[in-house]
Amino acid sequence: MPNAIQLMKDIYGNYVIQKVIERGDQSQKTALFNVMSGKVYELSCQVYGCRVVQTVSPSQGYCEPVLTILQALQHVLVHQQAAMVDELKNHVLDCVRDQNGNHVIQIVVKHVPAEYTHFVVDAFIGNIKHLATHPYGCRVVQRLLDHCVEPSRSQILHELHACANDLVSDQYGNYVTQHVLEHGCPEDRAKIIALVRQHLIPYSKQKFASNVVEKCLNYGNEEQRREIMLEISAKAPGCESALPLLIKDSFGNYVIRE
Repeated sequence: MPNAIQLMKDIYGNYVIQKVIERGDQSQKTALFNVMSGKVYELSCQVYGCRVVQTVSPSQGYCEPVLTILQALQHVLVHQQAAMVDELKNHVLDCVRDQNGNHVIQIVVKHVPAEYTHFVVDAFIGNIKHLATHPYGCRVVQRLLDHCVEPSRSQILHELHACANDLVSDQYGNYVTQHVLEHGCPEDRAKIIALVRQHLIPYSKQKFASNVVEKCLNYGNEEQRREIMLEISAKAPGCESALPLLIKDSFGNYVIRE
C-alpha cells in the first residue's frame, strides 16, 4: 500500500495493482480506493496509471496503454464509485481531449448510472460541433448517443443536425454521422439522408463524406435507397448521368459498389 501510487504508474507494476483490484477482498479494495482518492483525474490521464482506473482486455479495441475504468468501478462500493466519478466533474473536457482520459469518460458514460454522470452531458452541450470533429471527442459523442437519457440525447442530436453538413465531410465528424445512421431513430436517419441527397454527387466524391453516403445505402429504408440510386443514375437535360463519373472516381466507386 505505501507503494501503490508508484506501482500504478509503473509499466509493469500497474498489472499487479490491477490484479489486487480484481482479486482482493473488500478491505483491500477499500484501502486501494483510499490511496487513489483525490488522484482519479491524474491516473486517468497518466499513461500507466490509466490501466489501474480502467482494467479491461485490449480485445475490446482500446489502444495501449488505455484499457477501461470498468473493472475498478465494478469492484468498489456504490458510494466509492460515485466518489471516483465525482473527481472528474471539473475535468470532463480535459479528459475528452486526452489520449488516455477520453477512454475513461467513454466508460463512465457507458457503465455508470446517469444520476452520477449528468455533468458529462452538461460539459458537452454547446460544444458538440467542436467535440464531434475532435479525434477523441468524436468517440465520446458516439457513446453519449448510445447511453445518455432524454432530454439530453435530443439536445445532442439537435446540435448535431445543426452542423451536419460540416460533420459529413470531416475526418472525425463523419464517424458520428455514420453512427446516427446506423443506430439512430428513423427520424434522425431521415434528416441525414435528406441532407446527403442535396449534395449527393459531391459527397460521393469526397473521401470522408463518401463513407456517409455508403451508410445511407446500408441503413436507409427501401424508398430512401431507391431515391439515392435514381438520383445517381438520372440524366439532367443536356447532361450525362453521374454514374460513369462516379464509377471512375477514387471514392465514388465505393458508393456505386454499395
